[in-house]
Amino acid sequence: MTPVEIVQGDSPVILGLPHTGTNLPEPIRARLNARGRTLADTDWHIERLYDGLLPGATTVRATFHRYVIDANRGPDDASLYPGQNTTGLVPLTDFDGEAIWTEEPDAAEIAARKADFHAPYHEALAAEIERVKARHGVAILYDCHSIRSHIPFLFDGILPDFNIGTNNGVTCDKRIEAAAFDICDASGRTHVLNGRFKGGWTTRHYGQPQNGVHAIQMELAQSTHLSTEAPPFAYDEEKAAALRVTLGAIVQRLAALAPELKP
Repeated sequence: MTPVEIVQGDSPVILGLPHTGTNLPEPIRARLNARGRTLADTDWHIERLYDGLLPGATTVRATFHRYVIDANRGPDDASLYPGQNTTGLVPLTDFDGEAIWTEEPDAAEIAARKADFHAPYHEALAAEIERVKARHGVAILYDCHSIRSHIPFLFDGILPDFNIGTNNGVTCDKRIEAAAFDICDASGRTHVLNGRFKGGWTTRHYGQPQNGVHAIQMELAQSTHLSTEAPPFAYDEEKAAALRVTLGAIVQRLAALAPELKP
């Protein structure tokens, strides 16, 4: 299994796709229970949703499923949201807090998964950030995510359609944050900045605006582009077409901002 797929482009924007992969090595798949094998926590169809929205964008996509190892968690497995329910580097439960393994991975296996999957993904992402920055003097990492809109184990109520995360403004220039927020606002859809999702480890680790690397996470409610947020998690062409208008405006605006952001 190739753990990461890279498409190099000439835009200052890099699209990170850490959670769209569904590949599982057979020995790992065999140890998932029936609930785990539904892969319910996948960022379903996000690669399709963003496809073609920004010609020239670089994409870095993990092909492995987040149950193998979560590419958006730090290798030290420190909680991104202390005191709140969440899942770890190698999840032991799904987003509903239910067990997903018949036999949980031990420390040695987790270490092997770090080396085989997590490290190659982040080596590729770091290399693309450096390449893009060398070309443009700046790099903008836009981390693409989605999640079911109603998950009581993780958050109360219904999630807004657009959930923008910049770790409370730390990971990118204010103009990037404002551009994404204003375009979401103009769409008339529900939206929030640094709400329940403030950006994962990827956004927080790479976002260093003082060094010319800006990172922002977009967590979409899956109700915006799926026919149903349950198996078979089907892509809804009509919903997606409307959503792509707003997403395209965001990534295109970020690319246009890049020349103003050089340190």
